[in-house]
Amino acid sequence: MNLKITGAEALIKALICEGVDRVFGYPGGAIIPVYDRLYDYSDKVRHILTRHEQGAIHAAQGYARATGRTGVVIATSGPGATNLITGLSDAMMDSTPLVVITGQVSAKFLGSDAFQETDVVGITQPITKWALQIRRPEDLTAAIAKAFYIARSGRPGPVVLDIAKDAQIGTTDWRYRPCTFIRSYDPVPETSADSLQHAADIINSAQRPMIISGHGVMIANAEEWLRQLAEKADIPVASTLLGLSTMPSSHPLFKGMLGMHGNIGPNVNTNRCDVLIAIGMRFDDRVTGDTATYAPQAKIIHIDIDPSEFNKNIRATVTVNGDAATVLQQLIPMVNETTHDGWAESFDKYNRIERERIINDEIHPASDRKMTMAEVINLVSEAAGNDAILVTDVGQNQMMSARYFRFSSPRSIITSGGLGTMGFGIPAAIGAKMGCPDRTVCLFCGDGGFQMTMQELGTIMENGTAVKIIILNNSYLGNVRQWQQLFYNNRYSSTPLLNPDFTAIAGAYGIQSEKVSSRHTLASAIDRMMAHDGPFLLDVDIDSAGNVFPMTPAMAPVDHIMLTPDEMLDING
Repeated sequence: MNLKITGAEALIKALICEGVDRVFGYPGGAIIPVYDRLYDYSDKVRHILTRHEQGAIHAAQGYARATGRTGVVIATSGPGATNLITGLSDAMMDSTPLVVITGQVSAKFLGSDAFQETDVVGITQPITKWALQIRRPEDLTAAIAKAFYIARSGRPGPVVLDIAKDAQIGTTDWRYRPCTFIRSYDPVPETSADSLQHAADIINSAQRPMIISGHGVMIANAEEWLRQLAEKADIPVASTLLGLSTMPSSHPLFKGMLGMHGNIGPNVNTNRCDVLIAIGMRFDDRVTGDTATYAPQAKIIHIDIDPSEFNKNIRATVTVNGDAATVLQQLIPMVNETTHDGWAESFDKYNRIERERIINDEIHPASDRKMTMAEVINLVSEAAGNDAILVTDVGQNQMMSARYFRFSSPRSIITSGGLGTMGFGIPAAIGAKMGCPDRTVCLFCGDGGFQMTMQELGTIMENGTAVKIIILNNSYLGNVRQWQQLFYNNRYSSTPLLNPDFTAIAGAYGIQSEKVSSRHTLASAIDRMMAHDGPFLLDVDIDSAGNVFPMTPAMAPVDHIMLTPDEMLDING
């Protein structure tokens, strides 16, 4: 005889069957039956009550990105569901596996503009891998199984299940079968042997090869295979923003980050290499600049699990469709062990230029100069042994953190890449620390982005989540201010900020904090922050005129690089 239970209880039991031990959410009227049953399973599934639904979904993203597991979010109908939209878009852009559960009004009220009714499926279909409304309790467990399979398989992403109240309170026979196959859905295609051989032949004939390591390497846990390929064939490696930490910062073949504010060597040599091997990346416009002038001299090998990315932005010589770890394991034996004398060293010339013209002055500024973002980030990275999880908000703090924080272990950067979501930082750091409690989590925020979700300090307070928060406080929306300076004749329209006392706010939440206004007290304050067992907020006054350089202007060639507001790199000098 089958056990009859409510749909709400079936949902909770199904989550447990999928290995879920933590969910992030915010209750409301249309999801009360689920929360009522969750009360009985609190010893098996811990609910993290955030202070806003956006905080819940960003926290689930941080948890998923740090652990590689699927993040779970629960919210109510109407405004509860619509408050998740930014996080869904963010997770879709950055391939983050989420199962998002929203309550919905009873089926008989659908389409009547009932209180807190919203067409959740209609809104979310364009920004999810799958969205489904469930109206009957007997459909619940199969939908849950399918949702987890879709969210985490192939190229990961968010899935939404919109559950009408009828399905929550009605009863159904309890049974659960994990989903392992969906007809017409082929998440991990079989890699073509011909494409692998073609790729290997191109690599073996290369004189100046270069690898771009993207987020797909991290998603596939392919870091070891990336290292083996690079070392066997003596190939320099650069990464996208989300590909950082797929190779240790200290590895001699790792040459830095690509993109608008990336390192000079990788950007210049993109247009000098003869073979470009792109792994798990989508040729975003922040990486390519002007696509018409992007690596025209190179044979391009594009490895990706999602065939829709092939030839979308940059035409490839050969495309290899498959999971990055599987493809690299198959490719490595086919690639010759070789060296490319002088090629790896060619990056060093530009590294010296960047260090002499930019990095040294940023990390060790003159004594009469105000504190810089780079010197703060560099000191925090060193204090953390260059092995913390870096979480950032979006803006100058994000670009400077990516440039000056260093990585020793995989899965060590969590940032909003594709969507560029301000307010991402605090909740994502909460999720990352909860997912990896034994690792140090350092969050860098600007004063603008911090204020977008600073209510989540309440979540930190309630759970004692020991994140280290560093506000790079320049009293501006710094990234927009930089563009206004460089491209809009110094017209600082709506970018100066009048800020509150952030340490007083931290104190109101019982969070230890310090204000740093002098370089002489910076290092000791960082030491106190790192030594503190619980959460800590460091509010650091930063030079309000500081900019992020080098910089490739939007849609310019990747080797068209600004060193200062008035000076371009001479690539022939």
